Amino acid sequence: MPLKVNYGVDYNDDYNVYEDDNYHYDDLYEYENEKRDITHQTKAKQEVIRTGAWRCPICTYDNEDSMSECDICGALRNCLVRISQTGDSTADTFHAGGGRCKSSGASVMAKSLFASFRHRAPAKSVAFEAKNDAVLIEDAFIIRRNFQEFLRAFSSQKHQNINIAAPFKFDSPSPDDLVSTRLHSSKLDSKANFKRLSSLDMSTREREKNILIESELGTEGPNSSSASVARDGGVKERDFASDCGIKPEILVSRMRSVSLSSKSRTGNVNEETGTSNLEYKPEAWMIPDQAEDRLSQLNLAIVGHVDSGKSTLSGRLLHLLGRISQKEMHRHEKEAKQQGKGSFAYAWALDESAEERERGITMTVAVAFFNSRKYHVVLLDSPGHRDFVPNMISGATQADAAILVVDASMGSFEAGLDPIGGQTREHALLIRSFGVDQIIVVVNKMDVVEYSQERFEMVKQKLGTFLRSCGFKDSSVLWVPASSMENQNLVATPDERLFSWFHGPCLLDAIDSLQLPARDYSKPLLMPICDIIKSQSQGQVSTCGKLVTGAIRTGSKVLIMPSREVATIRSLERDSQACKIARSGDNVTVNLQGIENNHVTAGGVLCHPDFPVRVSNHLELKILVLDIKIPILSGSQLELHIHHAKEAATVVKILSLLDPKTGKVTKKSPRCILAKQNAVVEVVLQGSVCVEEYAKSRALGRVSLRSSGRTVALGLVTQIMKTQ
Repeated sequence: MPLKVNYGVDYNDDYNVYEDDNYHYDDLYEYENEKRDITHQTKAKQEVIRTGAWRCPICTYDNEDSMSECDICGALRNCLVRISQTGDSTADTFHAGGGRCKSSGASVMAKSLFASFRHRAPAKSVAFEAKNDAVLIEDAFIIRRNFQEFLRAFSSQKHQNINIAAPFKFDSPSPDDLVSTRLHSSKLDSKANFKRLSSLDMSTREREKNILIESELGTEGPNSSSASVARDGGVKERDFASDCGIKPEILVSRMRSVSLSSKSRTGNVNEETGTSNLEYKPEAWMIPDQAEDRLSQLNLAIVGHVDSGKSTLSGRLLHLLGRISQKEMHRHEKEAKQQGKGSFAYAWALDESAEERERGITMTVAVAFFNSRKYHVVLLDSPGHRDFVPNMISGATQADAAILVVDASMGSFEAGLDPIGGQTREHALLIRSFGVDQIIVVVNKMDVVEYSQERFEMVKQKLGTFLRSCGFKDSSVLWVPASSMENQNLVATPDERLFSWFHGPCLLDAIDSLQLPARDYSKPLLMPICDIIKSQSQGQVSTCGKLVTGAIRTGSKVLIMPSREVATIRSLERDSQACKIARSGDNVTVNLQGIENNHVTAGGVLCHPDFPVRVSNHLELKILVLDIKIPILSGSQLELHIHHAKEAATVVKILSLLDPKTGKVTKKSPRCILAKQNAVVEVVLQGSVCVEEYAKSRALGRVSLRSSGRTVALGLVTQIMKTQ
């Protein structure tokens, strides 16, 4: 017995398989008769349907017998043809189809382009003869013979003129093929036309085509669709025009009008390159009025080694100039003494977070303002600890000039110049790479060394040599000995301990002696976003940063990159004071409306809506490698910093090594880059950044490369490559 498997149905165990042997074949005979009767009835009903209609072989739709083509898909009733001897227009399939041929596929654009062509009437009109279905089955030979007659009649047409406005004939190429797909010729071209085209001299046609394109489309760019038609092999404008009996200038003019209209629909921005075809013209309000009585803004970064007294110097300077009230200063002194850090009272005027006060170091860039006799100074107090160098980079990129603070005490100055971990050295290199060429060196804590002139001269000699190697000129470097704790040589002439041997300017006078960099108001708006302040109100967000180029005012539209969202400027703030206009060089807070918080990020860029900044993750860089122990190889993982953005980067290719003096290529495709070498490399970033080539925008074309908490290379963007 076979094994029984129960799948959920209860079978009767007493059931005998052989009980069904007495099968009634009479019942089967009756069933077959009933089935045959039903089939006859169905066929009879179908014959009734066919008597007044014919079924389309394509879509199986039943059409009326008077129709020669399917009302649904347009397919012809039969594949039979006959030659009309009378030339009666009623026998023409084009007229039979309501004055049009459904298989021609002529578009409105093609008809408008070729509407001026003269009508070409065939010598013999070709029509399709409607026959019964029985003829198709019984007489295949007649079908073959008639089809051959159709081919002979079709091949004997004379090709002189073409009337595209009339319904298309099968012996002409489709205008859509000529305009859009640029096919060499239609598959339905007649044999006579094919032989005549093939007999033409190809070199003559190419020469005529080049003359025509150069003369008619000389002002068109390489993206013109009509020019691309001429470049591609296939049906040329001049050949087609000569065959059609029209002037080639008319055809080219029409093709050019279509090209220009299509280009106008694509907009002004090139999506691939992110550039605009428009020419920017600044408005009158963007250029500052010479008679305007307002101090020029100077962005001043304070950098230096950790614990060199940067925050204390900034706080003391602000207090002396009246930016910090006596009441606030008394509160800071009280809080500092309660935590046993009485000497940090002035530093706490800028280091406001609890973590910064607990650790005793600056962690983020603090922004403060004060006025000198010549400038409205924006003070950017940068962190000096090596763990927060990325924050220092973000602040120093906004600087027009810098104050490098060094500690004059024994051992501290030497630690700042140490090749491994010395932040005096690294900060000087970074600010020079950001384009800062004016620097004030403040030798702080002179009270610790009892205002020793020998110590000051030693610091000046060693640090001056290093600054010259970084690219600073001696005429652009000012040296100021000072003491922040004892208020010596900050805003007034020092006492005899320092004045006996130093007769230079104080710190405030040194700031006024700085030269303001040239501001570019004639270029479109560019403002890298340093920080964002999210608002509780929906659709509102505030951004902080320095305007690199251009100008903005309240009510203007701006484009936020890389999110490509457009927002409206609700208000502007400079030094916590509302203003209506901000120009290049101003460090402002821009309050936006009409945009969500997640569309604005630090590291993005505010730009003109018609002139967006480029976005890419594949860059070609020219770099200078610093003092490193491990060479840079192809595949090295680095961290790239550009304005306020940072992304993980991979060196995908080392293109060449450069001579440091001449900039010429000394070696192509080297295996590695060693310390102090110049090279050209390709890097691919993990995410896209807003970037411009250095030749177009210096602020958005400078980069720094870091690895393992150290800056390993400084560079410029020489080429923006296709995003990967």
